[in-house]
Amino acid sequence: MELERKNGEWIKSGSCDLGLRRIKVRKESVDEEEEPLSPMARMFQQPESNVYIIAMLGFKSPIDPHFLKANLVDTFLKHPRFSNVQVADEKNGGEVKWVKTKVDLDNHVKIPMVDQHMASPDQFVEDYIANLTNTHISTSIPMWDVHILNLKTCDAESTLVIRVHHSLGDGTSLMSFLISCCRKTSEPDALPSFPAAKKSRPDAGWYWKCWSVLLLAWNTLVDIWRCVATTYFLKDTQTPLKAPSRAVAFTSRRIVRRTFCVDDVKLVKSATNTTVNDVMLAITQAGLSRYLNRKYGKGTGDGESWENNLPNSIRLTATLFINLRSSPGIYDIAKMVKKHSQTEWGNKIGYVLYPFKIALKDNPLDYIRDAKATMDRKKATLEAQFRLFMAKVFVRFYPTKLATFPLTTMWFSNVAGPQEEISLFGNQVTFIAPSLYGQPVALTIHIISYEKKISMVLSVDDNIIPDPYQLCDDFEEALKLIKKTVVAGGLIKK
Repeated sequence: MELERKNGEWIKSGSCDLGLRRIKVRKESVDEEEEPLSPMARMFQQPESNVYIIAMLGFKSPIDPHFLKANLVDTFLKHPRFSNVQVADEKNGGEVKWVKTKVDLDNHVKIPMVDQHMASPDQFVEDYIANLTNTHISTSIPMWDVHILNLKTCDAESTLVIRVHHSLGDGTSLMSFLISCCRKTSEPDALPSFPAAKKSRPDAGWYWKCWSVLLLAWNTLVDIWRCVATTYFLKDTQTPLKAPSRAVAFTSRRIVRRTFCVDDVKLVKSATNTTVNDVMLAITQAGLSRYLNRKYGKGTGDGESWENNLPNSIRLTATLFINLRSSPGIYDIAKMVKKHSQTEWGNKIGYVLYPFKIALKDNPLDYIRDAKATMDRKKATLEAQFRLFMAKVFVRFYPTKLATFPLTTMWFSNVAGPQEEISLFGNQVTFIAPSLYGQPVALTIHIISYEKKISMVLSVDDNIIPDPYQLCDDFEEALKLIKKTVVAGGLIKK
């Protein structure tokens, strides 16, 4: 259901048994400046991409609900997106705008009753989140909520589940905002620190500049053609990982994670002169190849013998999201909520189509070489900016398939996290695990680093991928094989 303005009043409309029903909105909210939703935010409202961000945070101590609510007033409610509703303005052709409203925290803070002596608390938390992905937040209130699970699991004394509709902001915005509410455990008054942005290359000669411009133009044209082709006729191979249709956007998700030692990833990164993102993409490619080889080998007796059971020329593409901000970083709450802030809140993202080369390789380092070559190619294109442009044009004026997400096999995102231990409202965080539901793919992978750990968080439709922990095992084994090859080959830099 949505809110519409008729005859100067806000009313709620939709498929409700009561038909049109009037609701109360603070009068002063109507008089305030109303900001329209961005094109990318509107894309995340389409029926087949009605996406929610869901973030799990583990803590070293139980959560005090009253203390949490008090802190939400001074943080979340200070930000306009968390105290605004989305309203369709009839006078402007139904344009959806943000309108300030009064927030009742009881509608946003959920505290389920839990049995502290249950047999499997970790399974309960996983099932609770899976059930949560079957539900949506009413558009009559700001579209976010938090769920307090005061239950001891294997890696936390309590878990906080934060759910936010993607139209409020992208992963970078929401992660920046969440971390701005945190402080270093070692310095309670200091904001967390993040990996420093890479310095730009020194100025090159005119010949190299000309070549770079030509290469950028050519790559962009090729990628634009591939975007259109993928949308209309160049489909991914129907593998055991791929959803058969966009209807998967309406199914529930199971969210699981696997944590690696960040030092292992950095060891491979340094030895191969690549980036952390390159290494994680290589691990993903190798893990997907192992998983699919097992799936295709079932029934032939070769599922575990590592004979090559993969069909030739598997086309498996990921929608890889790119942060397009000019000023990344973490800011204080006061700066983030300020109008015209440099924090660039919202959905400032584009995406590229990333082809995974599914194959069993004799040398595990070939996965690293593939990932680096593909990412270097994707860095020399304006494909992500083009997709954002298409969203701005077509979502606003004429919705078409070009303004929706292409039906790839999976989504992939990599977000940097804090480099040291942090506390949220005084409670030390043990893990951070962001994910999504409502997307038109059966598999989504989020990579996030936190302190000495780096996690792969999987959101799967378990009707299509019934064994997500096996997939996690394959990712873990892929890292071990790549690291072993690096060490055995003497590639470690002293």
